[in-house]
Amino acid sequence: MDPKKRIDELCDLLDRYNYEYYVLNQSSVEDSEYDNLMEELILLEKKYPQFKHKTSPTSRVGGQVVDSFKKITHQVSMLSLGDVFNYDELRDFDRKVKEAINTSDYQYVAELKIDGLAMSLVYENGELLYAATRGDGVTGEDVTSNVITIKSIPLKIPYKEHLEVRGEVYMPKASLENLNKELIKEGKQTFANCRNAAAGSIRNLDSSIAAKRKLDDFIYYLIGAEKLGCKTHDEALKKLEELGFRVNKIRKLCSNIDEVIQYIEEIAKIRDSLEYDIDGIVIKFNDLNKYEQIGYTAKTPKWAIAYKFPPKEAITKLIDIVLTVGRTGKITPNAILSPVRVAGSLIQRATLHNEDFIKEKNLMIGDYVSIRKAGDVIPEVVGPIKEKRDGSQKEFVMPDVCPICGEKLTKIDAMHFCLNESCLARNIEKLIHFASKNAMDINGMGDKVVEQFFNQGFIKDIVDIYKLEQFKDDIINIDGWSNKSYENLIDGINKSKSNSLERLLFGLGIKEVGEKMAKTLAKIYKNIDNLANASLDDLLAINDVGPVCAQNVYNYFRKDKNKELIQNLKDLGLNMNYLKNDAFDTNNFFYNKKVVLTGTLSKYTRSEAGEILESLGSKVQNSVSKVTDLVIYGVEAGSKLDKAKKFNVQTLNEDEFISKLKECGIE
Repeated sequence: MDPKKRIDELCDLLDRYNYEYYVLNQSSVEDSEYDNLMEELILLEKKYPQFKHKTSPTSRVGGQVVDSFKKITHQVSMLSLGDVFNYDELRDFDRKVKEAINTSDYQYVAELKIDGLAMSLVYENGELLYAATRGDGVTGEDVTSNVITIKSIPLKIPYKEHLEVRGEVYMPKASLENLNKELIKEGKQTFANCRNAAAGSIRNLDSSIAAKRKLDDFIYYLIGAEKLGCKTHDEALKKLEELGFRVNKIRKLCSNIDEVIQYIEEIAKIRDSLEYDIDGIVIKFNDLNKYEQIGYTAKTPKWAIAYKFPPKEAITKLIDIVLTVGRTGKITPNAILSPVRVAGSLIQRATLHNEDFIKEKNLMIGDYVSIRKAGDVIPEVVGPIKEKRDGSQKEFVMPDVCPICGEKLTKIDAMHFCLNESCLARNIEKLIHFASKNAMDINGMGDKVVEQFFNQGFIKDIVDIYKLEQFKDDIINIDGWSNKSYENLIDGINKSKSNSLERLLFGLGIKEVGEKMAKTLAKIYKNIDNLANASLDDLLAINDVGPVCAQNVYNYFRKDKNKELIQNLKDLGLNMNYLKNDAFDTNNFFYNKKVVLTGTLSKYTRSEAGEILESLGSKVQNSVSKVTDLVIYGVEAGSKLDKAKKFNVQTLNEDEFISKLKECGIE
């Protein structure tokens, strides 16, 4: 027997049987025969590893363990869809489409909106190259090791050119039920819904866990479908099926918006009987050649929309109203509810916003209340069921002191605040904010870790974060921690010391200093000492700084405890300087130009390109108008490029942009 030839035969057979069973829902062999063939392949691959295929069916069982997922920059941005929640909004979408194409002769494709995790699959030379999550639309995470365990996703396709498809990875309802039973047996926390379970499984660092959880997928979009001879989205879906992808057959080609609405109502009746969760219907314009004409917003295509099903409501008991204290001292009342499942999630808490909200809703502790999920996501208390009141209900009285520190509360507009800066709850929130992604971005130090370390006594203030090494033995002995996770945390903490000044300023939590303001102050003052020594008049002289912000910044650097904090952070080695190079030649091409970026750039993200332009003296704007000087565009530029042409605004494609940067000394 030729082992290479037999391995090739087995791979082809098992791939075909997987396709028949998991995509076509039929099988030409008994399970026992399939298992025997798989066992034979495993043994041959062990004996002759040099002949093992990169996309072997044996990779489906998982087993690869990674330390973290590497970042992937999408070749074409993964845009999200705009949402509509009623038929009037849907008809408005249709009206705008008709205005853009100036005809009533068109079609839509209506498809089920699967409640899972968006995924990009990229193929080269007929084999799966990588799978990546949506992330922020520009950059996602490489989760290939987990995605290849999903048996409905082809590892090989009969197309040798570069190909990218988009779809949704989901967990079937039956898989969630079985998984939660196992988790209960093991004494572990269960998943609230299929979406959370799918996301948690795909983002698990051990691919064997993903393999056991029996995930599935539907592919719904073919990038560059025109290159494969497709003129419509409907043809692209059929082409995907020809290539071996699993495409949802419960879809409808509609000639007008009334047919779309009829389809929505038909699906609403069978929604609960489906084997997977859906939270709406996606409507896409069928003619691919019209997409550019219909256009794009900054985040969404105008040729597609997601109709979200009305939120489902449930009745439960309002057991209590408790207060939480935020970083700024804001007091938020929260409803403690008798657990109830709403739209697939177990709801036990919901925000009540403020005292006025509770009064307007006429809520009482002990009431039966109606609960829904706004936009199918956020738990919301609709109101009390007054006819169920029996006299045992109690009126909620807003306390006049902080529930944590006991200091007297101050009411500002509709909100109550604890102004005690030593309040423990405020301290925890300040620490969470400091370590957060948009501030110091300390990898491994999420909300729960901060709260855990605070309660353990490891950290009480910002300075303590940079002294955590003294608690190494205590940390690695905490359940769920190891030497590796501890080292990753310390590495993240040390890396944060090198952040540019604007991140530190935002992380310090100075009132009125958000991300943009922190960047403005850092650019102007260059280092923290210059900012600390700025007079109130100096601050007020800055165009973007209002009187309240100026006073807050001025006051912050006059307090002894804040001076001591800054000095301690300096002593610990934190950078106090603005690290971006803002020195620019006023004769450079970009100086003083109002610039708009649109589409996907390959060399830089739009954010990175914007920072470069600002460093050259440009004013980066979000929208194109008659006063715009320049539009720089990448792939899928959309309506902003159209507007630039309409207003005769100068445009640069990415190659031209990079060439101009080189003239400015930026490689």
